[in-house]
Amino acid sequence: MFHVVFALAAVLSIGMTLLPVTRLRQWWVRGCDFPRLQITFALAVLLLWQVLWSAADGASEAPSALWALVLSGCLLWQLWWIWPYSELHAQEVLSATSRERESRPGLRVVTSNVLMDNRDASGLLEHVRREVPDVLVALESDEWWQEQLDVLDDYPHRIACPLDNRYGMHVYSRLPLHSPTIDFMVEDDVPSMAAFVELPDGERVRLHVIHPTPPAPGENPRSTERDVELLMLAHRLEDCADPIVVTGDLNDVAWSATTQLFRLRSGLLDPRVGRGMHNTFHADHWYFRWPLDHTFVSEHFRIREVRRLEKIGSDHFPVLFDLALCEPRTLDSHPDGEDIDEELERETLESDVARQADGPSLRVAAV
Repeated sequence: MFHVVFALAAVLSIGMTLLPVTRLRQWWVRGCDFPRLQITFALAVLLLWQVLWSAADGASEAPSALWALVLSGCLLWQLWWIWPYSELHAQEVLSATSRERESRPGLRVVTSNVLMDNRDASGLLEHVRREVPDVLVALESDEWWQEQLDVLDDYPHRIACPLDNRYGMHVYSRLPLHSPTIDFMVEDDVPSMAAFVELPDGERVRLHVIHPTPPAPGENPRSTERDVELLMLAHRLEDCADPIVVTGDLNDVAWSATTQLFRLRSGLLDPRVGRGMHNTFHADHWYFRWPLDHTFVSEHFRIREVRRLEKIGSDHFPVLFDLALCEPRTLDSHPDGEDIDEELERETLESDVARQADGPSLRVAAV
């Protein structure tokens, strides 16, 4: 009986490790990108189980050493993907020095997927009053949420796109917003936003907010729509010399091949590398969490603070990124020293979804 349980658990863990290696975009394949931390834990438990089983008296029924070899290989593979998001890895975005904290202009951003059906705005409003971000980004926000957040009188500069399909989006800013736009890059009912945020010293930061649809039952059977939107934005930003902040719920994890390709093509950096995962989903299940809400920055920024905030009644935690705008640093290579996967990029941008997108459907947003 134990042998059967061990074999089933091992085959499941090995399968979930190998499936993301394929080019398949089906939701049940790409979904295996998400729980790499949980799969790593399961593989470690299985290896420990085998060691203890083999060491026990009368362990003739113990699994063969081949199981241990395969499980060890899978464990190392999973660790390779997630270890940059631990404090053991060098930081990709440097921490601001004391002088930079005091002398350089800052941009403090709170991003929160509020959960459209959540009808308690008090938690998020309390975070805003306590943390005093320069910019609040709300995702899954409908007209009810807009009414609740409109009480933020200290945030007069706004971009609003309330929707009742879980893809509504709002930006509230204490700082002036210039050239605000709402794009529908891939799907007609899934917006993204962009604007220039003017800092107190007059410098401007290009802000992009995105929330592509996930590969999931009831959403999209494949990850193509999400992947296309990320790469379209990456190409738009590739040669941009402005300070850039991209934030939102990517419906993807930081270590997936698609998000890595987005970062490499755009040249943006992940402040969480070397600082921890800061898992934002699922807020109600500590054992079932991964980082879905992201903030990527250009090489112009240093980090004052990265912090996951307390629950607000949503299935996502809000997250705070406090940035200092500094002189850009030149990178010798792409982040993590990787090369762009041009085959994956070509497959994505030559897909039917990308051809039908025909570029962004753009409208100017009132502020």
